[in-house]
Amino acid sequence: MDYLTLKWMHILSSTALMGTGLGIAFFMWMAHLSCDARNIAATARMVVIADAVFTAPAVVVQFVTGLWLAKLLHLPLGTFWIKTALILFVVSGACWLPVVWLQIKARDLARQAVIAGAPLSPVYRRVMRWWFWLGWPAFISVIAIFWLMVHKPLGV
Repeated sequence: MDYLTLKWMHILSSTALMGTGLGIAFFMWMAHLSCDARNIAATARMVVIADAVFTAPAVVVQFVTGLWLAKLLHLPLGTFWIKTALILFVVSGACWLPVVWLQIKARDLARQAVIAGAPLSPVYRRVMRWWFWLGWPAFISVIAIFWLMVHKPLGV
């Protein structure tokens, strides 16, 4: 595979990762703010599917193409901006994986409330609090990775 095709795949997957991440966060949060269990259950159902169809493959493509590009360009993984991006990638993933589980949990809790005709439980609210706070370091990490990819600082 030639360099430009690989770079295009890397940029495209980063776009998919950022776009789906922001879209998922926005729609999930708006559904949550509605306090409508039916709306939350339906939105969370789509969010879980979107993560599986778009986000997860983009994560894999990002990682593989990033390593491949570094190899093609003979850049050591210990290069400051690459090493830092990889650390941030791990941080982001360490936050994202529980967020996916929390989205599934929120979907299930909202669905249970709809079936029971009951209000959303305190457990649902706790799940969404964790979802919210784990989303921030993941998002900030991805933004920082974008910055590193553009600026490629030499480090200290």
